[in-house]
Amino acid sequence: MIQIISGKKGQGKTKYLLEQVNNAVKDVSGHIVYLDKNTKHMYELNNKIRLISVPSYPVTNCDEFLGFISGILSQDSDIQEAYLDSFLTIADISESDEIENAIEKLERMSEQFQVKFVLSVSKSENDLPESIRKYITISL
Repeated sequence: MIQIISGKKGQGKTKYLLEQVNNAVKDVSGHIVYLDKNTKHMYELNNKIRLISVPSYPVTNCDEFLGFISGILSQDSDIQEAYLDSFLTIADISESDEIENAIEKLERMSEQFQVKFVLSVSKSENDLPESIRKYITISL
């Protein structure tokens, strides 16, 4: 399952994502990871959530990012949910076709490994490709 929180920069996507991930701890029996562009929100996350600062690793394009996600999932089969804050930035995505490709691959990973992915995307709903709008749960 993939869920997208969309909206332009500064509209509260991260605040909503943090609230959602901290609430998920109560209901999820497995592990939760939170990937971000820095460790700024470290103290806002429940200590049961693993924070991963993507720029700390040599990830330089979308394919490497997807490989990075695969590596995380391969090392911990108990991951049930993954929250990807600033998705376009941490995945190094700038083109619409890259977004579609990344979402398609995340959807396959989600189905294969039974992991829920929740992404914050700094674009308005209308600026996203039609094919991925079905994943939008919140549009700010």
